[in-house]
Amino acid sequence: MREVLSDLLRWWEAGETVGVGTVVATFRSAPRPPGASMLVGPSGEAVGSVSGGCVEGAVYELGQSVVGDGTPVLQRYGVSDDDAFAVGLTCGGILDVFVEKVNRETFPELGGIAADIEAGRPVAVATVVEHPDPSRVGRRLVVRPVDAAPADGAVLGSLGTDRMDDAVTDDVRGLLAAGHHQTLTYGPEGERRGEGMRVFVWAFAPPPRMLVFGAIDFAAAVARIGGFLGYHVTVCDARPVFATNSRFPAADEVVVQWPHKYLRAEAEAGRVDSRTVLCVLTHDPKFDVPLLEVALRLPEVRYVGAMGSRRTHDDRMKRLQEAGLTDEELTRLSSPIGLDLGARTPEETAVSIAAEIIALQWGGQGQRLTALDDRIHH
Repeated sequence: MREVLSDLLRWWEAGETVGVGTVVATFRSAPRPPGASMLVGPSGEAVGSVSGGCVEGAVYELGQSVVGDGTPVLQRYGVSDDDAFAVGLTCGGILDVFVEKVNRETFPELGGIAADIEAGRPVAVATVVEHPDPSRVGRRLVVRPVDAAPADGAVLGSLGTDRMDDAVTDDVRGLLAAGHHQTLTYGPEGERRGEGMRVFVWAFAPPPRMLVFGAIDFAAAVARIGGFLGYHVTVCDARPVFATNSRFPAADEVVVQWPHKYLRAEAEAGRVDSRTVLCVLTHDPKFDVPLLEVALRLPEVRYVGAMGSRRTHDDRMKRLQEAGLTDEELTRLSSPIGLDLGARTPEETAVSIAAEIIALQWGGQGQRLTALDDRIHH
């Protein structure tokens, strides 16, 4: 929803009615992830995408129908057995799309949710997309962390019963902490081991962090690609003459501080989590060894990569061992940083680093897809 939120909010504030189609589940090689949304505007505008073009026409027509009668619909799209180019996914995937009518009456909480997202405050929306009782479909909860709740409470709305609300709220807070959209399955009354009710959760957490250490030309390229991938990018270096906003316009912030001191302070303040990635580009022992001593002892960090030649890597590993890091801690270090793409320029190296981060996140092997027979999406 994030990519279409500004248009949706504009129409919502004007009192208009919009059809909203959202991918709530995917199977095999579906082209768009859960959470991708498409709008059917009040004058027939189409905004966003749920499939990269495969089923947009069908979803558009369904959105118009739902706006007309107000009844939300969960529709599954896949390859047609008779004609692969009929209404379906030519890539062979399957996706479930939930289409609903949105206006001030059906979704009064939207304004507050949009304000939270704009301010970087975590908020989640849980919507019933399937239930044996049709009257339950479309009901939603708005869930915020307890310590970030507004005056009117951490949970707004209801799915129908306290049991349902309590079960879903607990699970939603877990997804919110990780920043993951997901469809959850329960029994009709919220039974955790049952089936019959499906609830889609939009979890809008602040963007994950990318901490880039070393104010060098490679850092500028890494900051650009980090922002492109949706990270909140910080460039940190102890040298004020190099760590300037003018040299790193793509970074969200530039910090002049000793890297290891900055990282330790951020971790102690709770601003480093399981989505955080660290790119150590200093390849200078006086900077990167103290920094990596801190970084490799932070179990919650997703990725720690360090730049340098093979010779630099060998020297760094020796110094880290002498500093007391264990073999287990050292296995968390990606060094030399990046995948083997043959990269030479700062921009190519940034692509190599980004590719390694993506591969580790999703379980990819970094091989050419043309040489593989396995599934494309892990």
